[in-house]
Amino acid sequence: MQKPEPFVKPDMIFSVTDASALLKNVVETAFPVIKIRGELSQITRATSGHMYMTIKDAGAAMSVIIWRGTPINFALSDGLEVIITGRLTTYPARSNYQIVASNIEMAGVGAILKMLEERKQKLAAEGLFDVARKKPLPKLPTTIGVVTSPTGAAFQDIQNRLRERFPVRVILYSATVQGATAAAEVAAGVKYFNREKNVDVIIVARGGGSLEDLLPFSEEIVVRAVAASEIPVITGVGHEPDWMLVDFAADHRAPTPTGAAEAVVPTKISLIQELDNLWHRLSSNFTTRLGNARNRVENINIKSPRQMVMERAQRLDDITRTLGIIINAKMVDARRSIEHSGQMLNSLGYKNVLARGYAIARAADNTIISTAHGGQKIASIEFADGIANI
Repeated sequence: MQKPEPFVKPDMIFSVTDASALLKNVVETAFPVIKIRGELSQITRATSGHMYMTIKDAGAAMSVIIWRGTPINFALSDGLEVIITGRLTTYPARSNYQIVASNIEMAGVGAILKMLEERKQKLAAEGLFDVARKKPLPKLPTTIGVVTSPTGAAFQDIQNRLRERFPVRVILYSATVQGATAAAEVAAGVKYFNREKNVDVIIVARGGGSLEDLLPFSEEIVVRAVAASEIPVITGVGHEPDWMLVDFAADHRAPTPTGAAEAVVPTKISLIQELDNLWHRLSSNFTTRLGNARNRVENINIKSPRQMVMERAQRLDDITRTLGIIINAKMVDARRSIEHSGQMLNSLGYKNVLARGYAIARAADNTIISTAHGGQKIASIEFADGIANI
């Protein structure tokens, strides 16, 4: 690089402000556009929405400003290797130079893949890709929600394939599928259908593109929206080899938008064949059941009314005999109980006591005298064989 000729004379004297302004003018004139490759660090976002960070390599570091509204197609993180396009300027208040970024991109496919793998491991550790979270697709949906660009080939492919196979109602949520706002718009579409609950299944789709173009479908906001969806989600992003992180969170991944349409509805022919097979199974099952019922009816031995009356009379006789046996047994038990009670009564009667040599002293009013000092006069004494009056 050729060294520029100096234009400031040694005897010139500048104020600090003038020298800073001169330096700023020289830098901005010499570097109206510059691309710098390096590793990001110290990323901060101000309340104004502007972002401040440092880009560095092994030998130097430089401040970077990204004004609010500057498009960024991926999430910035410390350690990410990028290529920043912008203009070089100075910041006189701190006497440092900085680059004002107008565009930022990852430094090659390797850096993108490294970032995606780290993000994939993080989201997988949260359980967002677990098979147990997957929901089955509806057998025959009546309404399908599609989140994609209305002008892209993906939406046209989906509509054409649905018409060919089994026409259903389609509700489009228009979303940008590339650029700084794509991830937020796609996530908003998934959330919209879940909030409205007006579809049976959701297709998230876009056509093919470079790895950088497809990055919005690997942003966390999209992955989390799909993983949290209560409505089954099928993705059809890019082509067969393209796998975005949203594919791991979806309930079903199709290789293309057309494949997504094929996965959500059957063909008319396959549906008719399935109905035919079901009819044959039902017919066969019904025929078997009918034959079994006929055999059971034929094996029934219908009895004559006279035979049925005789059988009932015989059963009544059996019951009568059984009741007679039970009643007789109960009467024998009752008789024995009464006899035993009589024996006990006789054994405990006072006559038997008198027969053993005892006597009962009574007063004139025939009451029993039980004490010698009660003051009552004995009028009679009862013995076992009679009463002796005194």
